[in-house]
Amino acid sequence: MHKKKRTSNKFLRFWRLLGPGLVTGSSDDDPSGIATYSQAGAAYGLSTLWTSIVAFPLMAAIQQMCARIGVVTSQGLTGALKKHYPRPVLYLMLIFSFPAIVMNIGADIAGMGAVGNLLFPSIRAGYFSVVFTILLLGLIIYLPYQKIASILKYLCIVMLVYFIVPFLYKQDLVEILKSTFIPTIKFDKAFIAILVGILGTTISPYLFFWQASVEVEEMRHKKKHIIVNKKIIHEIDKDVDFGMTFSGLVMYFIILTTGTVLFKGGIHQIDTVEQAAMALKPLAGDMAYLLFAIGVIGTGLIAIPVLSGSISYIISETFGWEQGLDKKFHEAKAFYVIIAISLILGLSLNYIGISPIKALIYTAVLYGLTAPVLIAIILHISNNKKIMGEHVNGRVTNILGFTAFFIMTAAAGILIYMQFTGA
Repeated sequence: MHKKKRTSNKFLRFWRLLGPGLVTGSSDDDPSGIATYSQAGAAYGLSTLWTSIVAFPLMAAIQQMCARIGVVTSQGLTGALKKHYPRPVLYLMLIFSFPAIVMNIGADIAGMGAVGNLLFPSIRAGYFSVVFTILLLGLIIYLPYQKIASILKYLCIVMLVYFIVPFLYKQDLVEILKSTFIPTIKFDKAFIAILVGILGTTISPYLFFWQASVEVEEMRHKKKHIIVNKKIIHEIDKDVDFGMTFSGLVMYFIILTTGTVLFKGGIHQIDTVEQAAMALKPLAGDMAYLLFAIGVIGTGLIAIPVLSGSISYIISETFGWEQGLDKKFHEAKAFYVIIAISLILGLSLNYIGISPIKALIYTAVLYGLTAPVLIAIILHISNNKKIMGEHVNGRVTNILGFTAFFIMTAAAGILIYMQFTGA
């Protein structure tokens, strides 16, 4: 009895420790991300399964740096850019980030609406998109930060459905292990495009801004922002590691599901999350279809507040406006108005002729251009003792950070080449 109680207490302590890192990691697997992973699995089977193993340490290293920047400087990444870098760098990031994030929001809202329509065919997808947008806007504006953080944290549990779906279909364990630990690279443009898409979806610039800013909110809420010690940094690193591990596993199981069920079922072209869900139904059964669809809505409910929150943090910090999810509407009107505008613009993309697939392509291009620059700046800040004091990067973090920089730079180069050559 005492042993069970001790185990329960340990779990509760660990659960309380989790926060921004878990939410950030979960938001990375948004509906647009699920569409990308589904495309990879359907088109190439398990050939891209290894990317989740490679991406995890790179994601974790960058997000840990962003979290430390937020905690140590008591300001978001935009604030650090504004204080220590030329203004043109800041404005360039703003120009690239805003349209990319809005298009990402639009793609996610469209994905959630389409999946809602699959579950309830009598209601049009557009109605679901509007309802989800209004619901999210209301929750973000009227709920205090503590409640929002708690809701997002518990919504992450929904994503456990993706750990179940693959096992509703017969699996070849040997093939899975080989694909996981032995990288497959095919030197054709379509395969390279999928790899670039996975990288762009996984290591997304909006997560950098969100992580730093929300850590500031978290510390402000816990009243720990005055003294930053190694214990706090260690707790934050554990939170980020767990969040990124969770994100990597969700990515892994989505590729595993679509790579076995759809690819082996002869379905190799998937453009949207609703297509992936529909394709699973006859091949893996109603339960797999239902869980996959519910997961899409759950991830959207996590990701869209993170996306809209990140763009609002970026703009508010740029112009020195009052900001924060812990503020009431009348205390930070501009901050919440930006969130509302980003959601409305994202929703409107579905009505002005920009398809979710085109939005994803444009988003990938913009993220691909900004990610290497931002990673370089994050590395510079994280290694600057004048800014970070004793909390500068360690050797391992720097190795992983520079690896992420070089990989994302190569991916950006390939992405630009493909766009201009029409490959």
